[in-house]
Amino acid sequence: GNTNTGQTISFAKEKFFTAEAGARPNVPKVLVWVTDGFSKDDVAQPMQLLKDMGVTVFIVSTGRGNYLELSAAASQPPEKHLHFVDVDDLGLITKELQDSIAAIIQAKRLRATDVTASSFRLTWPQLLMRDTGYYILEYAPSGEPRRKVTKQLTGDHTSLVVAQLASQTAYEVVLIPESNEKYIPPQTTRVTTLEDIVSPAQILISESKPHSIRVSWSPILETVAAYQVMYGPLNDNLVQLQEVDGSLNSTVLENLLANTSYLVTVSAIYKSGKEKALSAKACTREEYSKIKHLHFEDLSPSSVKASWDPAEGDVLGYRVRCRRQAGSSTLLSVSPQIHSVLLSDLIPGSNNKVCVKPVYRARPGKGLCRMIHRQPASAAGGYRHRQRV
Repeated sequence: GNTNTGQTISFAKEKFFTAEAGARPNVPKVLVWVTDGFSKDDVAQPMQLLKDMGVTVFIVSTGRGNYLELSAAASQPPEKHLHFVDVDDLGLITKELQDSIAAIIQAKRLRATDVTASSFRLTWPQLLMRDTGYYILEYAPSGEPRRKVTKQLTGDHTSLVVAQLASQTAYEVVLIPESNEKYIPPQTTRVTTLEDIVSPAQILISESKPHSIRVSWSPILETVAAYQVMYGPLNDNLVQLQEVDGSLNSTVLENLLANTSYLVTVSAIYKSGKEKALSAKACTREEYSKIKHLHFEDLSPSSVKASWDPAEGDVLGYRVRCRRQAGSSTLLSVSPQIHSVLLSDLIPGSNNKVCVKPVYRARPGKGLCRMIHRQPASAAGGYRHRQRV
């Protein structure tokens, strides 16, 4: 649990599993680690040293240990050597654990442990000594004798890791003891490597828009039946799911919130039912809009009221600029709730340009401009305008 488990395992290795401690080389060795949490020090390396010595490692977790770390520490496959159970329910796995340990201790023949997608460990009882003979080890995919691999081992070997194998493949293994004292019959076994379960190695976010993004991933594997893409805002519990065919490597997520950070998780669902996932952060762009309508209401020969329709998106405010033909220009900044301003000091008979532009967090949006012509003081009231975008 919350102790120096790595040091404890190293201590157990030296005190129980070495020849100096009295361990016999031809006796199966088992370690059962019961933990209620995490270790303060590294566990992976001491566990690997034990497994390299041929020790079978069972792990029983009664807490919230990290699955990836514990499955790597246990002997392979983890579904046979790693158990998660409440401390009050240890009795539920006692019989299964006892039977598993008994099967290992009673083993007197060639067997395979630590099976992965590309390797397995072979162990066998001590049938020879270094000076009494040697072993011939042969292995090949079932039904493919031409791919047979042959290795010669000294007589003091009792285990060997066979690597660089194909995934999901059955291998026929033969161990032939060549003794110079007596005949010892060959031992055989069949081992099937596991499915190569890998998560998407890379996620690429592209084509980011205010309400959509494209998510791509790699590599594409023939053993994947489908991909599940889960996504939701980082600061929200709302999660949506999109399923993609296993032959595709990208999809477009739509109906998203503008200017929002999303957590995107791509899970590879294998034909065997297993799955692996990889996550990435994606951000939609801020939504920019333009002023669609700009209206004027004549209040006096020298003043008008300018009004506009609200812009779309997360508007922080509006900028209203009035360039007078006669007199100084003015620039007004108003809050996003205000959609009209009073423009005064417009000289009768002058042409004046009014522009309204929405303001967003990253940059301004597109504005709308109009010209206002004020009638001379002697003419009838009113104004003329023409739109300029």
